[in-house]
Amino acid sequence: MLQVDVAAQVRKNTGKGAARTLRRSGKTPAVIYGAENEPISLTLDTHSFTKTLLHLQRRNAVVNLDIETEAGNEKRHVLIKEIQVDPIADTLEHADFYEIKLDTPRTFTIPLKYHGKARGVEMGGDLSISINEIKVKGNPLDIPDMVEIDVTPLGTGEHIACQDLKLPENVMLLENKNKVCVAVVTGRAASAE
Repeated sequence: MLQVDVAAQVRKNTGKGAARTLRRSGKTPAVIYGAENEPISLTLDTHSFTKTLLHLQRRNAVVNLDIETEAGNEKRHVLIKEIQVDPIADTLEHADFYEIKLDTPRTFTIPLKYHGKARGVEMGGDLSISINEIKVKGNPLDIPDMVEIDVTPLGTGEHIACQDLKLPENVMLLENKNKVCVAVVTGRAASAE
């Protein structure tokens, strides 16, 4: 899984007026939530955080927050819970993070990426993609960014099921292992679907 570093400062002023003032000065208000700690209000640099979000492109990522406090710097590992964007100006309004432990398994949804041209398609069949993502469970840093599936060896009437996917050893598949991810079907079967 991707890891990105983001700098943040603890925010003392809260409320709508304080948030608007922050946004005008090029900052984004944020909050960290977690099961064990009280929520913490933060301030992020809007420009650098926007660049980070563009780099992530909605993929799963562990964000290493380097929080500047009065007592010194503190590191927290978080997941992005929600990003609020102004629909008209298309600017960041607010960010919510959820604190996690890197050694505790969690459930994630990861995308499937298909590549290649199946043999069965060259013989007149149609490629039928059933699912584009799967649910898995594991420690955050063990989770792959995506699962790549090469469809080149598939002939007509053949398929790749969830049990055929190559996942790291310590990552558990939460889908039905017999669920079909992709298949090559004949023209008649494709029209029946």
